[in-house]
Amino acid sequence: MDRAPGLSVRLKLTLSYAGFLMLAGVLLLAAVWVFLLRYVPDRALIVPGSTGTATNAVFPVRSNLLHVFAPRAAAVLAFLVVFGLVGGWMLAGRMLGPLARITGATRLASTGSLSHRIRLPGRKDEFRELADAFDTMLARLEAHVAEQRRFAANASHELRTPLAISKALLDVARTDPDHDVGEVIDRLHAVNTRAIGLTEALLLLSRADQRSFTREHVDLSLMAEEATETLLPLAEKRDVTIETRGDITPTIGSQALLLQLTTNLVHNAIVHNLPAQGTVWVDTSVRPKTVVLTVENTGEKLTPELVSTLTEPFQRGTERVHTDHAGVGLGLAIVRTIAHAHDGTLTLTPRSAGGIRVTVELPATEAHSDR
Repeated sequence: MDRAPGLSVRLKLTLSYAGFLMLAGVLLLAAVWVFLLRYVPDRALIVPGSTGTATNAVFPVRSNLLHVFAPRAAAVLAFLVVFGLVGGWMLAGRMLGPLARITGATRLASTGSLSHRIRLPGRKDEFRELADAFDTMLARLEAHVAEQRRFAANASHELRTPLAISKALLDVARTDPDHDVGEVIDRLHAVNTRAIGLTEALLLLSRADQRSFTREHVDLSLMAEEATETLLPLAEKRDVTIETRGDITPTIGSQALLLQLTTNLVHNAIVHNLPAQGTVWVDTSVRPKTVVLTVENTGEKLTPELVSTLTEPFQRGTERVHTDHAGVGLGLAIVRTIAHAHDGTLTLTPRSAGGIRVTVELPATEAHSDR
């Protein structure tokens, strides 16, 4: 990469080092002049009763000392200039060596290579801290890019499926005029509804991830009550009992997004439940600095390995899904994104008796957290 015209940092450090060294030498010589040579007499001392020759030998005059001192002082200053330039150049190169490695890694990252790491050796100084922070940023960026690529591939696949089904239904209706048009329309309506739901879920996921929402005071317990009331007909249809309890849980965030978070959790708990006589527990509680929403349900026993993958986009756990409300596989992914956008956490834990426990922890309002 071409550098803009001007002095390099290494040359600036070299000149600074040589300049300070020269300044120190000049100050030292000035101190010798001020505190030593100025007290040397500028004329020969004549001691009464002496011949005068011995006096000149013992007490040299200032002019003689300057004649001897000046060339040697100039030689010392010249040596300091050369030593300062050479030594400063080597010292600056050694000090800026880690910065060159960091610059090289930055250039590699700018080309799209995110797997490279600096791994700067040596003691933990400022350059080491900068290199470690850069390595951490590269690791997170690499994981984020991989997740986005995986998400884009899955989204393309999910969107392609309803379009392919619609095309097949239209081809059948075109080639078979005697086919029941009402059945084709009903199936197209169902497929189109699913595609619209998937698109809206993707838009909601993007909106929450960008944190482009207005924050306001929200009571999470009211969101839980509204979600359970909305989904009560679905629970009755699937023979699932919903039990709600808890305290007032004030937090700050988007009311629409937090309602979506709660609705997704309760909906998943109803759908992924026992075939009959299932139960869903919705609880809100308050901790010293956070508020907690917990949603538990009965169901099949799950392994920790499976539970750890359920927050990934389009991970449905198909062995637990019934066909009438399978969803689009973005429910928990949306919950995780909304929780992170509100500086919260999402925790999934399998229950020993079957089912799952989902815990969302969000920051409490300042008035409540001071209690």
